Amino acid sequence: MKLIKKNTYIELRDFLILWSTQGLSQLGSSMTGFALSLWLYEQTGSSLRTATLTICSYAPYVVMSVFAGALTDRFDKKKVMLGCDAFAAVCTMLIFILFRTDCLTVWHLYVLNVVSGLMNTVQQPASEVAMTLVTPETYYQKTSGLRSLSGSLISILNPLLATSLYALAGLNAVIAVDITSFSVAFLALLFFIRIPEHKRDKRERVLTLAKEGLMFLQENPLILALILFMAAVNLVASAFDAALPGYVLPNPNGGSSVLGIVTSCSGVAMIIGSLIVSILPKPKDRVKVIYRTMLFSLGTENFLLAFSRDPVVWCIGQIIGWVLVPVMSANLDVILRTSIPVELQGRVYACRNTFQFFTIPIGLFLGGFMVDHVCEPFMEVYGDASLLTTLFGSGKGSGAALMMLILGVSGSFLCLITGRKLKKYSYRK
Repeated sequence: MKLIKKNTYIELRDFLILWSTQGLSQLGSSMTGFALSLWLYEQTGSSLRTATLTICSYAPYVVMSVFAGALTDRFDKKKVMLGCDAFAAVCTMLIFILFRTDCLTVWHLYVLNVVSGLMNTVQQPASEVAMTLVTPETYYQKTSGLRSLSGSLISILNPLLATSLYALAGLNAVIAVDITSFSVAFLALLFFIRIPEHKRDKRERVLTLAKEGLMFLQENPLILALILFMAAVNLVASAFDAALPGYVLPNPNGGSSVLGIVTSCSGVAMIIGSLIVSILPKPKDRVKVIYRTMLFSLGTENFLLAFSRDPVVWCIGQIIGWVLVPVMSANLDVILRTSIPVELQGRVYACRNTFQFFTIPIGLFLGGFMVDHVCEPFMEVYGDASLLTTLFGSGKGSGAALMMLILGVSGSFLCLITGRKLKKYSYRK
């Protein structure tokens, strides 16, 4: 048994180093993003302007992903990751300098987030392919579980650490932790990780490579259907993310600390879900698992938050809504990695990013806009009605509660409609 464990470690050495150090860096970056959202909400009091911070990161990511994947497949994955990480770190350093000199404004954050989003557009598909290249195929499901676990830990620690550091030492302390974690990941990738490369004719044009990614999706309707289904899920989930600060922060039972705790509960749920993935046998049909888990998640969490003013119920709602996400993610990851040839993964993942994530900036905008300009004004005018007060409370934040109900209904409807396309597919590998 010890020999087996030792051999497993040797086979997964590069993956484990890459996974752990990149996870640490992602934690630091997530903490900075969370702290900046708190700072921005304090400055503006607007859900839409706070959500715009994330929109600025995702918009270039969605628009440029198709071409970024083609670039990724042409160049050395390690060099691409190192270059993009370094450039993103420079943006973080600029935020740090601007904040320390009392020059930081909202538009600075928007511009720097656009630049960071462009870097992430190239870095993310390179990282996806690198994970595949350093992982033997027999370990795909186990490593998917580990990646879900690290994502869960980040979801737990990010808001808790960010709110604590932000309250104790301010934004500059959070950014300092981010820069430190980046340094660890950068040096580990530079000196300790070897990423094998598939030979590729670098004379091929980027547009030609991008077209290959689009053609693969066209020729594989199951993959395309799954991507479009997840796009519908992301639309509702991102609108929820935009509405949540406007729901929790102004609530008499809320505040920044409560927002950190509620947000971290999604990470707790994902750890539980990751453990479930690690012990579950291979499902009979991975497609059904993906569809049913997302229908359950979107059809429960939003309703629980909409009708409650109790932080304990908010936490329970987050746990219920997120506990099956790792189960979905692991099954989707296996389908993609076993269906897409490794030499095509960079450009196909990039096309996936465009089609699956283009709804995130739309959802963030709609969520923030609906809270600020529709739901909150509606509750200000009609919120004195006894039924509305009973359902959604009163004062600032009641409009965000109304938005949660709208998201619960629309999320269930979208899953039922888009999920019908998935029912004609199955995947039993």
